[in-house]
Amino acid sequence: MKAIITGTGSYIPTITKKNSDFLNTTFYNEKNTLFPNSNEIIIKKFKAITGIEERRYLKPEMNSSDMGIIAAKIAIKKAGINKEDLDYIIVGQNFGDISHGSDQSDFLPSVASKIKYGLEIENPNCVGYDVVFGCPGWIQGLIQANIYIKSGEAKKCLVIGTETLARVVDPYDRDSMIYADGAGAVVVEGVESDNSNGILSTAAQTFTKEEAFYLFYGKSFNPNVNPNINYIKMHGRKIYEFALNNVPNAMKIALDKSGVSIDKVTKILIHQANEKMDEAIVARFYKLYNKEMPKNSMPMTINKYGNSSVATIPTLLDEILSGNLENHQINKGDVLLFASVGAGMNINAVVYKY
Repeated sequence: MKAIITGTGSYIPTITKKNSDFLNTTFYNEKNTLFPNSNEIIIKKFKAITGIEERRYLKPEMNSSDMGIIAAKIAIKKAGINKEDLDYIIVGQNFGDISHGSDQSDFLPSVASKIKYGLEIENPNCVGYDVVFGCPGWIQGLIQANIYIKSGEAKKCLVIGTETLARVVDPYDRDSMIYADGAGAVVVEGVESDNSNGILSTAAQTFTKEEAFYLFYGKSFNPNVNPNINYIKMHGRKIYEFALNNVPNAMKIALDKSGVSIDKVTKILIHQANEKMDEAIVARFYKLYNKEMPKNSMPMTINKYGNSSVATIPTLLDEILSGNLENHQINKGDVLLFASVGAGMNINAVVYKY
């Protein structure tokens, strides 16, 4: 039994926040003091490192589960399946629903249950649950769907990644410019096939000896803000070094398990939090095989969508398959490598053949 992606869908929020919109923001550092540099310099350096020019924010009246419902409906329609035949709804997410202007996460019920409710699925044997695995949450959901299908536990799974990171950032932290909102979904079906398509192999790792709190919840850098309210924080340099040293190895583990030659990999869809970091990760991955990174092998959307966490890879996949990403396409027989790194610290990868 092979796990095949039969439908994709995404929701890209409609509010565009450009870098220039941060020119009048007051930024503090981790020492709770103001930066000596002007915002023009801060933003210029930020763009040079991350590649981000703008990002998308969700409308105030919508929430993370709302985006997930929209993306799921599109994926279900493209797959041409009856929603009542779904065995699992697996949702990669990390902060639950957070209403605009609120400082509290809503996990009750789970985002998966809210999405199943919104899809109006009546079948009680369709099981919905959330995966909290940092930015690699959607890939981890895909790995779990593959296990269910290969074991005979399921025939059809809906795997969603949805997040509103813009609602958990410290607005006085310059790292807040990285984060964005979005949702992506895929339908994964079990197909009896002798062909070598579908999910070929997977890999996943968790590092906690020293790395567990590289991403964490902490108070605002602005000393005048309520200290009891926490925001997403990170040790950026440590994450950068960790990713460069470990993600290429996990990608290699997955590819070697697949039995596919590095020369057959057509596209690498990697989680996008930092353009320079992603380029370095993929270059190091190819060097593990004594190869140079091929041109046009790593499609990117970070410049206009920012870091939407679990939504990054499924929205990127849907954009390419829908013909919305210039100079990139996926054809029958192409081998894709999905890879992600994030809070935990977690890393995972999936080798997939169309």
